Amino acid sequence: MFRIGLYLAANFAILAVLSVAFRLFGIDSLLAANGVDLNLTALLIFAAVLGFAGSLISLFMSKTMAKAAMGVHVIATPRDATERWLVQTVHAQADRAGIGRPEVGIFDHPSPNAFATGWNSDDALIAVSTGLLRHMNRGEVEAVLAHEVSHAANGDMVTLALIQGVVNTFVIFLSRIAGLLFDRLVLRIERGYGPGFWIVSLIMEMVLGILAMAIVMWFSRWREYRADAGGAALAGRHNMIAALERLRQAQNAPPLPEEMRAFAISAGRVQALFASHPPLEKRIAALRTSA
Repeated sequence: MFRIGLYLAANFAILAVLSVAFRLFGIDSLLAANGVDLNLTALLIFAAVLGFAGSLISLFMSKTMAKAAMGVHVIATPRDATERWLVQTVHAQADRAGIGRPEVGIFDHPSPNAFATGWNSDDALIAVSTGLLRHMNRGEVEAVLAHEVSHAANGDMVTLALIQGVVNTFVIFLSRIAGLLFDRLVLRIERGYGPGFWIVSLIMEMVLGILAMAIVMWFSRWREYRADAGGAALAGRHNMIAALERLRQAQNAPPLPEEMRAFAISAGRVQALFASHPPLEKRIAALRTSA
């Protein structure tokens, strides 16, 4: 809750600073002189509410959606030695990381993969694929679990959702300004919103949305290095490197659904700028040089 409060406070502080800056630099007056009847403060508040709504709703529903999307079997009572070992390992790692014990689950998927999700560090879900259990030894699986526990301990799911909310806010804010300026200054529409407003706003949302995605994915890549380091601390650097090497060998296996890739340990082969994960080669190299 402290992390959520901090990010919300930071975002509203940014909105307040922008609002004051618009007045100090006379942007409000300039817009008014050109017939642009725009209440920037109201627009900022509207953009913040709209920008955060989707990301926060998704965050609070993340465990439920992940279970449904991936068909996760949550291990309430272990049915065999493997399930018992998974639960004991995750709980021991969570205790060492200083977070509440996550739910542990298994989902049916051929690729070796795992993900962490949940709205806070003490209410997380760690799930592994059947492919992971088939293709990795216990030391490697332990490292993957430690990587996911580190995501939960670092609050990465919360932080990613809040960063998404911040960039959404400014995408909405700037696209609406561009649309209204086009209406008033180019089309000379004096009242209400003409077609230019909606068309330009939509185009700018798409353009700015691409730039915003690049920012969010940059953070997502950075958090993977942190989780790898956390996994190495909990399960041993050798095991973490071995697990990533195993994932590198399986990069051509079927990836997880798009909505789950950002939370998984591996996203398969990725494109640099909009990738949620760094290349496995770079992650392995970072671990090898961090002794």
